[in-house]
Amino acid sequence: MALKKSSSSSVQSTPEEVKDCNQIRSDLLSDDPAERRWAARDIVNCPGATLMLLDQLEDETDLTVRQIILSSLTRLGDAEAVEGLVACLRSEDASLRNEAIEAMKHLPKEVAPIMATVLNDPDPDVRIFAVNILESLCHDDVEQWLISVIQDDEHINVCATAVDLLGEVGSEASIDALTALKQRFDEEPYIQFAADLAMKRISED
Repeated sequence: MALKKSSSSSVQSTPEEVKDCNQIRSDLLSDDPAERRWAARDIVNCPGATLMLLDQLEDETDLTVRQIILSSLTRLGDAEAVEGLVACLRSEDASLRNEAIEAMKHLPKEVAPIMATVLNDPDPDVRIFAVNILESLCHDDVEQWLISVIQDDEHINVCATAVDLLGEVGSEASIDALTALKQRFDEEPYIQFAADLAMKRISED
């Protein structure tokens, strides 16, 4: 039987639980990385955990603490967590971007509703990162999202990233879009090569 979330009207935090959560919040801001690690793990059952974790993620300098924060955000998997992970795609910190991408790959149902928006972000780098998320995202719409990218995106690097992935996950449904992409970028050698390779792999499957 599926578990249901308890309503706030039927379950209230005991004074001990409130005290524990207050201590965990305090520990998350500690100067001691070990205390922050434990707090980042334990805070998931506390009210407002997602926002606290996201706030700490912006300032966290210890890589092990950051990894646990991202793991906890993945466990929470709510809309605020997904939105915060998307924001990480804009970070100047390449390591944080990559960690956020990996975290989002584990949230296919939660990421799916916002994927079309991220794939249409004004920043081409963010769009490329979104395609990277699709690489391991277990969702039925992955191929269609990639087809939409190569049909509509004007940036060659975004399209090239999508074509490379279509070579791995694409089916006959991608052939027309790949053919059209070759025509649209008919003077771009890499697009010609990658699209031909993708179609060859698809035809061999």
